[in-house]
Amino acid sequence: MPSAHVDTFARDNLPPAEELPVFLLELPGLQFPEQLNCAGELLDRHVVEGRGERLCLRAPGVHWTYADLQEKANRIANVLVHDLGVVPGNRVLLHAPNTPMMVAVWFAVIKAGAIAVATMPLLRAKELKAVIDKAQVHHALCHASLAEELHSAALQCPRLRRILHFDYRGPDSLETLMSRQSPQFENADTAADDTCLIAFTSGTTGVPKATMHFHRDVMAVCACWARHTLRATEDDVFIGSPPLAFTFGLGGLVLFPMAIGASTVLLERAGPVQLLEGILEFGATVLFTAPTSYRTLAARGAELRRSALRRCVSAGEALPISTRSLWREATGIELIDGIGATEMLHIFISADESEARPGATGKPAPGYEARVVDDDGHVVPPGTVGRLAVRGPTGCRYLADERQRAYVRGGWNYTGDTYLMDADGYFFYQARTDDMIISAGYNIAGPEVEEALMLHPAVAECAVIGSPHAERGQIVRAFVALRPGQEESEAMVKELQDFVKRTIAPYKYPRAIDFVSALPRTQTGKLQRFKLRADGGTR
Repeated sequence: MPSAHVDTFARDNLPPAEELPVFLLELPGLQFPEQLNCAGELLDRHVVEGRGERLCLRAPGVHWTYADLQEKANRIANVLVHDLGVVPGNRVLLHAPNTPMMVAVWFAVIKAGAIAVATMPLLRAKELKAVIDKAQVHHALCHASLAEELHSAALQCPRLRRILHFDYRGPDSLETLMSRQSPQFENADTAADDTCLIAFTSGTTGVPKATMHFHRDVMAVCACWARHTLRATEDDVFIGSPPLAFTFGLGGLVLFPMAIGASTVLLERAGPVQLLEGILEFGATVLFTAPTSYRTLAARGAELRRSALRRCVSAGEALPISTRSLWREATGIELIDGIGATEMLHIFISADESEARPGATGKPAPGYEARVVDDDGHVVPPGTVGRLAVRGPTGCRYLADERQRAYVRGGWNYTGDTYLMDADGYFFYQARTDDMIISAGYNIAGPEVEEALMLHPAVAECAVIGSPHAERGQIVRAFVALRPGQEESEAMVKELQDFVKRTIAPYKYPRAIDFVSALPRTQTGKLQRFKLRADGGTR
């Protein structure tokens, strides 16, 4: 399709055709025009069709209609093009908590035909640098409260030319530049298969994996699981905890509500307490969060029963049967479980309330196919544990990454999960096939935590595993051998934990630390993680 990208970086770094998955676009809702800008479909369409005064975004002290959001996004798009010199195909880093302005800058980037690279608020300079380098980012829009870490990263990234800050008053703020620009903007005439966002997988070992998604992908996830399984309406009010930098959060709090003209409540802090307050204050009806939050919120079931809440989506980690039962008993609402992946953009296996079965994730969402296979890619019989392979209208496109060949095989996406499928076609999660730790919905790579610990002068060697935990699913457990002369104590535990929090994103810190004299290794020196899991993983 005729690309609008002047900067061809994304298209130049797509995987070769033979390494791409098969894309299934037969569903009626997946017939997209050759030229498509998803900002026009998700935002501008509502204004053009007379729904501009409908409520779109709410936050404490903020009440924006679709017309309000469009005006702000247009002004920002003009800033990007006229003040920063952004051209279609440029990558623009977005670094902010979940605020209405974060949504406005996201749409502005898309309107300008550029590529949004959203990052989680908790990321430190080291992690931001890796993102900037991988995506070759030239411009960044940053929430003022997060400026320090991004500026630290920028000192090591000469390619990053300009950072603008928003949500603060100042002569150099984004808001000041917006005030000088027109509220009108003509969207870039992007192709349906132009990249519009680069999402980084959380917890990646080593060089982060960047997934590229097209304008058509953004609309496809709205047309599949959201339309057929979630089935929300324009009168629904969405709320949730996942950051917009997570594709789970982007879909659940921006794409899905705006595809149908509904509204969203955005919370900068979205722990269980804040979620409950937001549900009650704003009359939220659709909730997106992880099983950990549902377990905590269940204690306030009586209040939630009196609220407007009617749809609850769980993803980010496996949903325990006990959590599903606890939530249903507390609130009267059956959870909608689902598995998604950054590589797939959003949920591809799920079940609605009427089809839910205890312990099962569900069945493939409309538009998707899934199967359980052995190590050689052969389909295994029902009831047999194997690797999950999936394909549909979205799929893995790593940015210039040899790991593409491991994720996509024979046209199928291998998600890194082990599942079994029963005789009725329901998929049941078993475990991860790698060493990734999934804690309270966050993916955490053990080697990354090990690297952070090894920077502390008291640490001689260490190893990190996931340890089962009733509320969080797993926690990060570190086994640490100290250098001679260092004392094993609670004070040392806290010192190491605080050190990790300062070095990498705080949620990755080891919640449990065991001191050992030495780590189990083979004769060739290879760490035997299975021994640590057997000896200490459940303590």
